[in-house]
Amino acid sequence: MSGRIVVLPDDLTNKIAAGEVIERPASIVKELLENALDAGATDVKIELRRGGCESIRITDNGTGIDPDDAVLAFARFATSKIYHFDDIYKVHSFGFRGEALASIASIAHVEMVTKQHGALAGVRVAAEAGNIKEISEAGCPVGTSVFVTDIFGSVPVRRKFLKSEQTEQGHCLDVVSRLALAHPALSLNVFANERQILSIPGTKASDQRLALVLGTDFLDQMILLSGKRNGLALHGFGSLPSLTRSNTKHIYPFVNNRFIRDQLINHAVMTAYRNLIPTKRYPAVVLLLDLPPEEVDVNVHPAKMEVRFRDPRGVYETIVESFAAALSSHSLQPKGQGSDRLLCELGSNPHAQQHYRVEQALKRYTISSGSPKLNFDRDRRAHESFPAVNYHVTKTEESEVRESTIVLGDYNYIGQVMGTYLIFASSDQMIIVDQHAAHERLIFEHLKNKSQRHISSQRLLIPEVINLPPRDYSFLMDCLPLLQDCGFDIEPFGLDTVVVKSMPSLFATLQGKSMINDFLAEFVERNIASLDEKKEKIYAFLACRSAVKANHRLSPLEIDAFVKDLDAIPNISSCPHGRPVFLTHTLWDIEKMFKRR
Repeated sequence: MSGRIVVLPDDLTNKIAAGEVIERPASIVKELLENALDAGATDVKIELRRGGCESIRITDNGTGIDPDDAVLAFARFATSKIYHFDDIYKVHSFGFRGEALASIASIAHVEMVTKQHGALAGVRVAAEAGNIKEISEAGCPVGTSVFVTDIFGSVPVRRKFLKSEQTEQGHCLDVVSRLALAHPALSLNVFANERQILSIPGTKASDQRLALVLGTDFLDQMILLSGKRNGLALHGFGSLPSLTRSNTKHIYPFVNNRFIRDQLINHAVMTAYRNLIPTKRYPAVVLLLDLPPEEVDVNVHPAKMEVRFRDPRGVYETIVESFAAALSSHSLQPKGQGSDRLLCELGSNPHAQQHYRVEQALKRYTISSGSPKLNFDRDRRAHESFPAVNYHVTKTEESEVRESTIVLGDYNYIGQVMGTYLIFASSDQMIIVDQHAAHERLIFEHLKNKSQRHISSQRLLIPEVINLPPRDYSFLMDCLPLLQDCGFDIEPFGLDTVVVKSMPSLFATLQGKSMINDFLAEFVERNIASLDEKKEKIYAFLACRSAVKANHRLSPLEIDAFVKDLDAIPNISSCPHGRPVFLTHTLWDIEKMFKRR
C-alpha cells in the first residue's frame, strides 16, 4: 500500500544531509581543519579521544568569528564564501557550502568558543541535534576552538559502522598528513588521549614538509616535478622507479591545495611510469595542480573529494609530459641532495640535527649476506635463501648418500619443470606441486603452531632505520607484539621512526625496510576485528614473502628435505591464500587428453 507524501521535518533532513558529509570522525577533522585554513590559521592543535570516536577538539589561531555570526555558523547553507550562484565556480576557499558545523551539530554535541582580534571577550555557542543550546561570553585567545562530543549520539546506527579506535585514529592522521603536505606553512600538533603523537612544524619549502610528513626515505628517492600549460601549473614530487609500493595509498593528488581522489590523475601517473616499475607496484607521488577555479568544478561530491575538469585531456597530457620529462632527465638512481638540504635547515636545532645525522649514518650501511646458498641443514638456517621448516625429530646428515628420487607418499619424484613445479608420479597418477605455494604453507604452519615451533632470530650487523608516515608508525606500534612473536626485534627510534635490530632467521635474506613497508601497505587500510584473524593474516603475509619463489632451481637434496616436511604437516591442499598446492592427474585423465579413451 502506497504511503502519503510528506515533507520531512528539519531534524530528519539535517541528519540525512549530515550522512553525506560526515562519514566517520575523520570527516569531522577534515571539515574543521578546512574551516581553520579559511580563517587564516597558521597553528592548529588536534585532540582526539579514543581515536576520535569519543571526542574531537580542534583549536586554531585564525581570525575568529564575529559574535553576531557565531550562531549563524550553525545554520545550514550559511556561508561567507559565496553570495551568487556563479560564485560556486570561482570559489577559492574550502568550506564554501556552509554545511560543516550544521552537519556536525546534527549528529553530535558541539561547543564552539571563538574570539576576533581586538575583541574584549569571545563567545561560546553550544549546539546539539541541530539546535542551539547556549550562547554566552567567554574568555579565550584569538581564534576558534571547536569541541565535538557524543559523536553519532543522535544516530546510534551510524556508530555501529565505525571501525576500531586504532583504525579511526589512523583515518584522522591521514587527513592531517594530507593537509600538511599541501600547506607547508601550517603548524600541526596532534594529541591522542592527552599524549602527543604527531608534531609537524611549519616550513618554508615543500621538500622540507615532505620529509617531515612522509619521512626522509621518501625525500631521498623523490624527483622534482613541474609543468605549465594553458593556465594549469603543476608541481610536486614523484618517486624514482627504485621506490615503489604495493598499492596506490602513497599517491597524493591535490587540486588547488584540496586533496581529491581522481582516476584520471592516477591513470596519468601510471602511464608515465609504464615500463619503469614492475606490474602491481605503484610509485609514491605528491602532485599539486593549480588552475583557475572556473576550470574545475569542486561541487560534484558532498564531501568535496572528487572534482570535474573542464579540460580533462589537457590535465592528463600535462601530468604525463611532466612526469616523462622529469624521469627521462634523471639518472633514475636515489640521491641524497634533498636530505643534505634538509639538514642545513635543521641547523638551528642541535638535537634534531644530531638525531638526523645518526639516522643517516645508519642508513648508509647495508647488510651483506654473501652469495645465496640453498641448504636445508637446520644448523645453517640463518644463511638460507630458501629456508626449510623441518617437522622431524631426526636430523638428516648432509654427508648421507641419497638416491636421486624421493617419495611423496607413494609417488616417485620425476623432476622440476619451469623452475617452479615439482613432478611426482606413480603407476596410475601424476602430481604437480607448486613449490612456492607448498613452501608458503610450511612456513605458515610453522608460525601458527606455537607448540612445535622455535623461531630463531638473526641480529642485523647494522640496524635498519625506517622513517614512516604517522599513520603507518601508529599501526606498526600496535602490531609490535605480533611481529616480536614472529622473531622481529623492532623498536621506536624517535618520532615516527623505528629501528629493525633483528629479523627471523627464516627471512634472513629479505630486506627489512621493504618488508616492513609492504607489510604496512598490506594491512594499514584493512580492518581486522579479531586478534586471531589478525595473527593469521600476518602469518600468511610473512609466509608469502619468505617462501621460495618461482623460477628457483632446487637440488635433489633440498627437494628430499622439502618433501619430508610436506609429509609431516596436515592440510597441504592449499596455501594460506587459498591457491592449490598441488594438482592430481590420473592415468585416465592423461589418456583422455591423448584421445586414448
